[in-house]
Order: sequence, then C-alpha cells, then structure tokens
Amino acid sequence: MLLIKNIKKLVQVDEKPRSCVAGKDMSQLNCIDNAFLIIDDEKIVDFGETENLNPENIKNNELTTIDAAGRMVFPSFCDSHTHLVYAGSREIEYIDKIRGLSYEEIAKRGGGILNSAKLLHNTSEEQLFAQALERINEIINCGTGAVEIKSGYGLSTDDEIKMLRVIKRLRQSTPLSIKSTFLGAHALPENYKGQQEKYVDLIINEMIPQVAEEGLADFIDVFCDKGFFTVDQTERMLSAGMKYGLRAKIHANELAASGGIQAGVRYNALSVDHLEFTGDDEIKCLLNSKTMPTLLPGAAFFLGMNYPPARKMIDAGLPVALASDYNPGSSPSGDMKFVLSLACIKLKMLPEEAINAATINSAYAMDLSQTHGSISREKIANIFITKPINNYEFIPYAYTTKLVDTVILKGKII
Repeated sequence: MLLIKNIKKLVQVDEKPRSCVAGKDMSQLNCIDNAFLIIDDEKIVDFGETENLNPENIKNNELTTIDAAGRMVFPSFCDSHTHLVYAGSREIEYIDKIRGLSYEEIAKRGGGILNSAKLLHNTSEEQLFAQALERINEIINCGTGAVEIKSGYGLSTDDEIKMLRVIKRLRQSTPLSIKSTFLGAHALPENYKGQQEKYVDLIINEMIPQVAEEGLADFIDVFCDKGFFTVDQTERMLSAGMKYGLRAKIHANELAASGGIQAGVRYNALSVDHLEFTGDDEIKCLLNSKTMPTLLPGAAFFLGMNYPPARKMIDAGLPVALASDYNPGSSPSGDMKFVLSLACIKLKMLPEEAINAATINSAYAMDLSQTHGSISREKIANIFITKPINNYEFIPYAYTTKLVDTVILKGKII
C-alpha cells in the first residue's frame, strides 16, 4: 500500500467517473487542496482532504509513505496518437523543410513516410524494440502513463506485422498502458505507384485478416487526406477492419478538407485526429457523434502549418483531446507537457481545458476513460508528482522546465 500525504493540490479528481468533458465544462478542473491519496496494488482506493484521512484505511505493515508537501499530484497524461515504433530519424528532411519544401513535396520525392518504410524494412524486430523502448522510457519520465502506438511504417504485410509485434512486446514488457493501432493505409508504397486500389485490396484481403488472427491491434486507422487515401477507400478499409473487431480511428483534414471527419463519424470512429482544416460542417457533424476530435499541435508546430481551430470547436460545445503525434517526420517529441504549452499558446486553450484534453479526453480517445485519465477510486494508479510549484497553470506556462518529479504507474514507483 502507498500513501501520498500533504499533497498541495490533487488535480483532476472525479468522485463519479466521467467518460469525457466537452464545451464549457472543459474549463472546469476538479481539485482538492491539502490532500492525500491511497494506492493499493494497481488501483487508487481513496483520496480526499488530509483532515479526513482515516488511519483505519492505512493499517498495513508494508505501507510506503511519500510526503508531497509543496507538490501537486496529477493523473498521468494519456497520449492517444503516436508512431513511436520507427527506425532511425529523418533530420535531413527537417533541413528540407527549413529550405521551404512542404510535407507533400517531400513525400512526392520519396521522403516522408516512404523513407521511414525503407529504414524499417532493413531494421530487425529486436532493433526496433530496443529503439522504441528508449522512447517509451522517455515519455514515462515526461509524465505519460498510457499511449496509443500505430503501425504504418511497414507498408507491406510482413513489415506491418513486424511493427505490431514490437508494439505487443512493449505492452507486455513495460509498465505503460498501451493500445495498438493498425495503420497499413499510412501511405502508398513505391511498388504500388499508380495501383492504389490494388494496395487497398492488399490491406483488406491480406493485412487485416493476419493482424486479427494474431490479435495484434485494437484499432484500425487510415490517412484520409489530400494526396493519400480517398473517402471511398477509407470507408472500404474501415468496414473491413470492423468485421474483425477493429474500431476505427482516422487521420483526417491535416492537409485539406478531405471528408475524413464525416467518414469517421459515419463509421463511429473512436477519434478523428489532426483536424487542421475543420469548418462549420465538420463541427456540426462531430456534435452529433461519439467521436473524439483529437488535436496534434506538435505536428503543426514542427511543420509550420495552420493550427486546428480548438477555440471554435470547444466554444461550439465539442470535447477535444490532445496527443503528441510522436513520429520521426512531423513531430519528433513525445513530451505531453510541451503539448499542453502549445495548446495554450497556439490553440488558445485555457490550462484547465488543456489538462482535461490531455487526460480524461485523451483516455476516451483510447477507450480507456473507465480506468485512466483522472483521480478516481478503482481507477488504475497512474499518476505523477510534480516538483514544488505554486499552481497547476505553471505546468503549461514553464514550457521547457522539467516539472515531473516522481512517476507512479500501476501503483509502482518508477
């Protein structure tokens, strides 16, 4: 049993668990001052004001106590969109971007996702695992406790399966809560140039059945956007995935108003992600759905693109989630604290809105909000303790300061 006492502020408290928060409710953040938190095994069992701590609840010969005086306790960040299993890096393309080439232009030259696919093809499963494990440890130290990881740098059956097996191994060997997404439709491989429908058929008839047979994915994703996959192709692949129990998630409207948001809603996608090009029609469509709009400001920041209209979406009554998009080409960082800063500075989200978006709402975007994303009894004990700070607004304000002091995942101090 673990007791954390004298907590200056216990942040994101849910007496009654919520699945997500939307609209004006996103500006509300439930907190308890001068608090305690009790963890037993992997779960949160009690919390409240210190004066209400019942000694009967902590009679345990194996009790460990942490004095969190001057410090705050947060639920761990939930990062619902990453590509952190990849081979090598793409800093040369970063130079191309500085020189003025666009994301699409780099892709047409065989760079971008295709470059990562070549690197991954020549990298063993063991090497991929070792590289990804370093990134996993990095994001744990930044306060992330749950993460979704996509395939998509394979673009062939063997290499997609290789990626997904690495994700499965990470799930089995790290303390993170991990969800796996099959993203065979991330780009068109070079050997299928001019044969896009044939590649879609390969995904439907060969990749999806094998992924399902090995139980390697929770979700299916498609890059439905200008220059990638059409709405019709997207819907064919989502439909095929759903027959095997893979719920939809979509990369949508990053490069243009692609129709991907509407396709996601039609197929009851758990989330639609990116959304830089989101107008009134898309917002109206999302308002009548259970699909979580997920914003990835790290990608817009790194690529110098327009940011998604978060303020307009929240003011219209939508929920939004935040994720890092950790990947080698457009967002080479998994630091969710920095994502909070970008959300506040660039998306004009309030600190409370950003924290809600990176915890309970991003847990929803991974189908984890019943067990993650807030401080609630019987939820998984994934939390972090900050260094001494005056208020929670300091977290996004101090955008490069390392403020995570102690990480606890599944009830264990990391």
